Amino acid sequence: MPSQPVLPEGVQLESLLKKLRPLCWGAADILRAYARGEKPPFGFSRILDVDQSSEGPVSAADLAVNTWLLNGLKSEFPKTNWTLLSEETAKTELSQDEVIDAEWLWILDPLDGTKDFLQGSGEYAVHLGLVHLNRPVFGVVLLPEDQQLWFGVVGVGAWGENRKGEKTPASFSKREHENDISLVTSRNHRDQRLESLLKSLPYKREKVIGSVGCKVIAILRGEADLYISLSGNSAPKDWDMAGPEAVLISAGGSFTHANGAPLLYNNGDICQEGCLIATHGIQHSQICEKIKALLLDIDPNYQL
Repeated sequence: MPSQPVLPEGVQLESLLKKLRPLCWGAADILRAYARGEKPPFGFSRILDVDQSSEGPVSAADLAVNTWLLNGLKSEFPKTNWTLLSEETAKTELSQDEVIDAEWLWILDPLDGTKDFLQGSGEYAVHLGLVHLNRPVFGVVLLPEDQQLWFGVVGVGAWGENRKGEKTPASFSKREHENDISLVTSRNHRDQRLESLLKSLPYKREKVIGSVGCKVIAILRGEADLYISLSGNSAPKDWDMAGPEAVLISAGGSFTHANGAPLLYNNGDICQEGCLIATHGIQHSQICEKIKALLLDIDPNYQL
């Protein structure tokens, strides 16, 4: 039998889901409108301005969804004892090496895969993860173009929903032989170290996808079995990983560093450095050991 979810005092799971669904589908409507050059709902500007930064592009769509979801969470849960952190507000709210003084922390990425969104691949997502004492306990991954909303409740399970509320269970593949395992890799975040690692791996089936959320959902749907995040000139941030990890591990998958260490959030460093490995859970430790050995042969100084 599933255990009871870990949630803040006074928060019931069904009530939380009931309030999150319209907020998430509203975010989907905003992003789909911008993606099609249409007027977005809820009074947001039609102009898709894009600002370039050292961390990558930030568009009007990012900012609109950020406003919509943060305002919605504050409105729906005015007295709940949790704190909100977003990619788009972190620069002004979070100092370097700062740990947020919060037992419960929502971590939001309003548009993961902005480059893919702007390129028109459709492989973008919204991530929302609830972290309790450095580890995720609840996650949301919204795929607007697939019209899929995925929830993950650690200790309970994970599932996808469409707009009608019809549910789809996670369905990991049973693939475990090296020649059968399918990798999912990044389109826009690749360097020579990653290319060398991929060439050295025995897993030859590769699917290139944009957003981290899209990659993780591909594993949940049985379309892929393994995702490797390898820090190069930059590293993913807490908001890239918290929501997707929560959904994946809730379904029984695994997401760790190559050395087996867990991903930690709100620990004074928003960067998720090193080699991070997400799998469908089959032989996860063996896969990590293989990747770790190959990576250290490629670059003995690489920090896992």
